[in-house]
Amino acid sequence: QMHLVESGGGLVQAGGSLRLTCMSSGTSPEFYAMGWFRQAPGKEREFVSAMNWGGDRSDYADFVNGRFTISRDDAKRTVDLQMKNLKLEDTAVYFCAADLWGEGGRDGRDYDFWGQGTQVTVSA
Repeated sequence: QMHLVESGGGLVQAGGSLRLTCMSSGTSPEFYAMGWFRQAPGKEREFVSAMNWGGDRSDYADFVNGRFTISRDDAKRTVDLQMKNLKLEDTAVYFCAADLWGEGGRDGRDYDFWGQGTQVTVSA
């Protein structure tokens, strides 16, 4: 079992930055792909970014367009999502997820464990 807890969300003005952190407990994270997803009000959950279990490959949704960076530190059991140049449309609840032996796919159904989410609100 793995327990995931996200932090770092908050209210930020458009153009600002936030750094989200996902901390895991329980099973060691080194064999899990780690992903970030988000869900805006009235919309379906969507893929944001992911990194494979080896930590040598990452993937980003097209809308990221170079603004976000995912990183992981298995010794600290953390996965970060650095977000810059935030836009109004980035407002959503951001979720961390883990996929055993995963390659960092975009389908949330592949992920085994999920956090509760952290709210990101971008204001004009």
